[in-house]
Amino acid sequence: MEELEHSLFIVELFNKIFSKPLSSLFSLVGIEVHNPEHLIPDYVVMSLIVAVILILFLGLSSRKLTPVPSKLQSVLELIIQAFEGLLTDIIGEGGKRYLPLIATIGLFIFSCNILGLAPGMMSPTSKLNVTVGCALVVFFYYHWQGIKSQGLFKYLKHFTGPIPLLAPLFFPIEVISHFSRPVSLSLRLFGNIFAEELLIVVMASIIPFFLPLPFMVIAILTATIQAGVFVLLSCVYIGGAVAHEEEH
Repeated sequence: MEELEHSLFIVELFNKIFSKPLSSLFSLVGIEVHNPEHLIPDYVVMSLIVAVILILFLGLSSRKLTPVPSKLQSVLELIIQAFEGLLTDIIGEGGKRYLPLIATIGLFIFSCNILGLAPGMMSPTSKLNVTVGCALVVFFYYHWQGIKSQGLFKYLKHFTGPIPLLAPLFFPIEVISHFSRPVSLSLRLFGNIFAEELLIVVMASIIPFFLPLPFMVIAILTATIQAGVFVLLSCVYIGGAVAHEEEH
């Protein structure tokens, strides 16, 4: 497993450049590094690559916006409108305020899913650490928005149910339900992308180049669906957290 983790050339290169300086920095604060030559895991490197590509691409694209949109601008506007439409359908007109998080996490997860199809790369979302990180961002974000929009005590009433006498029964059930959400989000995304990537590797080991091609086409569809499911559920969770505010 360790060999597979560091078999990618770009991961090796990244570690050669940054591992020793980071190890020295950690040693200054008393943190012992057991493997200083391979300090940075593959999924961290791949996640950074996705983040840098998205920042550069979207940053440069946004500098060339015109009243008469180009083809690229039209595509980007359609993507943003799709996110806005989803938020509006689930939460209401006020849902547009949550666009920054939803669009960011949607584009990040989709790009991570797709990256594994490029030669010499892997999908960061095929690692549980990445999918758990994304799920926890959504988890803390929707709770924060619920507290922010309604206040702490009003938000906590969501956990007690409509009947005060049954609050002791409803509260632990609701807490367990909410904590199961990041588990479900992360495992679903991880399981699908890991299985898809493993299947392509197995097919490529049997007949390189040709046999994996149909599976790679299916993988693009799967990557889109999994990113869409993650975004959809995130919108539902945010909508549930701020529902009381939106109703009024």
